[in-house]
Amino acid sequence: MAERAVAPRLAGDGIVWLLVLAELLTFGLLFVSFAFARWREPEVFAQGQAVLSLHTGALNTLLLVAASWAAVRAVRAFEADRGDIGAHWLLVALAGAVGFLIVKSHEFVGKVQAGFDWATDAFTLLYTLLTGFHFLHVVVGAIVFALLWRKARVGVYGRDHHMGPASGAVFWHMVDLLWMVLFPLVYVVR
Repeated sequence: MAERAVAPRLAGDGIVWLLVLAELLTFGLLFVSFAFARWREPEVFAQGQAVLSLHTGALNTLLLVAASWAAVRAVRAFEADRGDIGAHWLLVALAGAVGFLIVKSHEFVGKVQAGFDWATDAFTLLYTLLTGFHFLHVVVGAIVFALLWRKARVGVYGRDHHMGPASGAVFWHMVDLLWMVLFPLVYVVR
């Protein structure tokens, strides 16, 4: 008997993909606004970017990528009916998200202590919008990982039931992708 070929499909729920599309469009507008404003006021942007830490941005990049990798490992573990290992990888992904939040919070606090005014000029306004909005997305991602981990610990996910972790991973990959554009645009390209 011939087997029917299974059509490939996107990981995660369709609603998550609609959310991802909406978020990418929103951030895309902010990225274009940032690039346009930098083109119009290069001195203001050069001065603002000079106080940003490339090391902090690079550390945050590593934390986000590590969390993405862990999220993929979790989904693969659930697909293989290895719920205990999947729960472990979700905890690693959560640690990456929380690590990002700690590092970014430290950066924000340092800026406040140094007298950073969040809306002095076009750079500070757009920096605040982009990094603050992204920060909120990381908070949501961390909450999603925590909720998924809690359910995974009691054996909810497995080979036939892993849409939740797959959808969570899709959302997190979007958060990671946004940072992959945001970091070079805001911190590196001068």
